[in-house]
Amino acid sequence: MIDTPHTAEETRPARKRARSALRNALVLGATAALAAAGTLTALTGTASAASTLATAAAEKGRYFGTAVAANRLGESDYVATLNREFDSITAENEMKWDALEPSRNSFNFATADRIVNHAQSRGMKVRGHTLVWHSQLPSWVSGLGSAAEVRSAMNNHINRVMGQYKGKIHSWDVVNEAFEDGSSGARRNSVFQQRLGNGYIEEAFRTARAADPNAKLCYNDYNTDNWNHAKTQAVYNMVRDFKARGVPIDCVGFQAHFNSGNPVPSNYHTTLQNFADLGVDVQLTELDIAGSGSSQAEQYRGVVQACLAVSRCTGITVWGVTDKYSWRSSDTPLLFDGNYNKKPAYDAVLAALGGTGGGTGGGTGGTGGTDGGTGGGGDASCTVTYEQTDRWGDRFNGRVTVKAGSRSISTWSVTVTVAPPQKISATWNGTPSWDSSGNVMTMRPNGNGTLSAGSSTSFGFTVMANGNWTAPRLGNCTAS
Repeated sequence: MIDTPHTAEETRPARKRARSALRNALVLGATAALAAAGTLTALTGTASAASTLATAAAEKGRYFGTAVAANRLGESDYVATLNREFDSITAENEMKWDALEPSRNSFNFATADRIVNHAQSRGMKVRGHTLVWHSQLPSWVSGLGSAAEVRSAMNNHINRVMGQYKGKIHSWDVVNEAFEDGSSGARRNSVFQQRLGNGYIEEAFRTARAADPNAKLCYNDYNTDNWNHAKTQAVYNMVRDFKARGVPIDCVGFQAHFNSGNPVPSNYHTTLQNFADLGVDVQLTELDIAGSGSSQAEQYRGVVQACLAVSRCTGITVWGVTDKYSWRSSDTPLLFDGNYNKKPAYDAVLAALGGTGGGTGGGTGGTGGTDGGTGGGGDASCTVTYEQTDRWGDRFNGRVTVKAGSRSISTWSVTVTVAPPQKISATWNGTPSWDSSGNVMTMRPNGNGTLSAGSSTSFGFTVMANGNWTAPRLGNCTAS
């Protein structure tokens, strides 16, 4: 969905479009499903954990961005949150065709320029969104009667827009939402498809490469999360064909709008990884998750961990800064509430990225190392407990809770031993090391390991059972 999604029954503010009910059937409940697919992976700790989304993501080699509306850039709290937490910007509506070229060959870049200029002044990346899309399209384009006219208009639009921002855009959504929902896997019946046929997508990408050879060129779509769905397979087959024939495509965008109507599938990691294995980057381009509290937080955590599990998942963009300006504000789907307070979802995302200092923690980060610390004293202590959280046909997930004793601790470590032929295939929320057998894992904090007296934290892992369903054995918890 390319920027401001909504249901077919909704009306949107200027430049927002009606959205199909199926597309809006995006769900939330997926942390367990992500883990089931083996989607979670070990996170690398740092001596001092980052305290914002952008800095934490950067330590993982990713960007963390947001959609921005130009008319909000005069609001101090909006700008302060944007500048502090994000290092990539996507224009919410300002780079769409109806905004940039409302009448043929008459371009207005002023509003989009404002967003790009703000990003450049802060050293932020910019994702270009979007060049060719069936929606938010001026009526004059839909009224073009011949293939020659549509081809000329499409290529001219790509060249003029990319020329305006050449060297300033990190990634472009060249074509957006070109496939139908449902079980057909068919191309969407847009004016481009009607006049130019299947070849228009390839032509758009080739034109875009020539217009700005250094920008990454992406195909972007929604409802492509489930590997088994026809739409996912259709997009995958197109990308595979493009790569085989040398059509210039660098990345695939997964919009990632979730709510109670369509959960993150158990094979989500498979989808991301399979696309990445084609030799393209994958990006989560419009992430938001309806809900609140711990449920929303865990779902955000799972999606972030899924990205971290795929080396070519290069970044995450959430679709807005604050709930109050979200395209579906009643669903409270973002990381900051209407008063710009950090929500539990924010804390979960920051923790998944290996950072610290979320909504309850201040915001300066921790100083505890990953190999021990200097605080705690001689009577520092901790205890550990284990529980199995999920089980599938070939694997199970476990969670270990680490609890500080009667005084605060600055770091901790605990061993987890599995019984052969079991193997730990993935971990999260900690930094693991292994003995020579590969059966004994020592887990330490991922970043700041400080726990106040009586407080707790947890880490998790996936065990491939290989026929042995014995619970892992915990060693003593060591603290300092």
